Amino acid sequence: MSTPTSPDAPRVGIVTVSYGSDDVLPGFLDTIPTAIDEAAVTVVVDNLPGTGDSAGIARSRGADYVPLPENPGYGGAMNAGVRALPDSVEWLLLVTPDIELGAGSITALLARGRADPAIGSVGPAVLNPDGSVYPSARSVPSLRTGIGHAMLGPVWPGNPWTRAYRNDTDEAPVTRDAGWLSGACVLVRRSVYEQLGGFDEGYFMYFEDVDLGMRIGKAGYRNVYEPAASVIHAGGHATQGVSERMIRAHHDSARRFLTAKYPGPVLWPVRLALSVGLRLRSAWILRRTRGTPGDEA
Repeated sequence: MSTPTSPDAPRVGIVTVSYGSDDVLPGFLDTIPTAIDEAAVTVVVDNLPGTGDSAGIARSRGADYVPLPENPGYGGAMNAGVRALPDSVEWLLLVTPDIELGAGSITALLARGRADPAIGSVGPAVLNPDGSVYPSARSVPSLRTGIGHAMLGPVWPGNPWTRAYRNDTDEAPVTRDAGWLSGACVLVRRSVYEQLGGFDEGYFMYFEDVDLGMRIGKAGYRNVYEPAASVIHAGGHATQGVSERMIRAHHDSARRFLTAKYPGPVLWPVRLALSVGLRLRSAWILRRTRGTPGDEA
């Protein structure tokens, strides 16, 4: 027999992943109290324990600290953090530590998610530090958009396939459904997350959020963009200093996603063309810059 949940038990769990994140973690944690008007439990998962003071920062702000013995990647760390949450938690805010939550942002996301049991995830308007809107609610990439974006994105950013993939209507402050929502900050119904097995840990970094959004949609739930909630994303914190490896990881994940989405022998020539295109795109970007990759998705 299950134990009844106390009415005062937290219904919201906030999970973030630290990877040498001492410089941004305090700023993120300090924005939580003004972002939500109900009880919440926060978990900081550490993919690089033994360096810095993520443990002290987390505990000094009332967050639980979960060090991992090895780095399983972003999705694996998120899954570990969710497992550490109490059974009372019904909603998961999955967020990177370089996010600053806007006032009332979590409350607004919860209001949207609770309004419809068919909603599986809700994402806020994600703002760049200069106030511009980052395209955080996108279409699930198809073969056409995937190949077009892979081949032409680096040399023709405004091409129609890249625009379709990035779903540039993000700039309009209108609540709408999306194919997937950025894993930089997304609220997910816990029952849906656990039904789907959480993030696919086969993605070490990048595309785990695309994959999750696609599976939420396939399971019959909605991914909803809610611009009444806004957050600021510094971007690229965890990938600074390892940009070449991260660029390759991004393209490997893109290839894995589209290969898995379109299996079977009939589509083998298309998958081959896509793989070649992604390798060429990766090589182009690596030649063009040796700095932080930024948003090449």
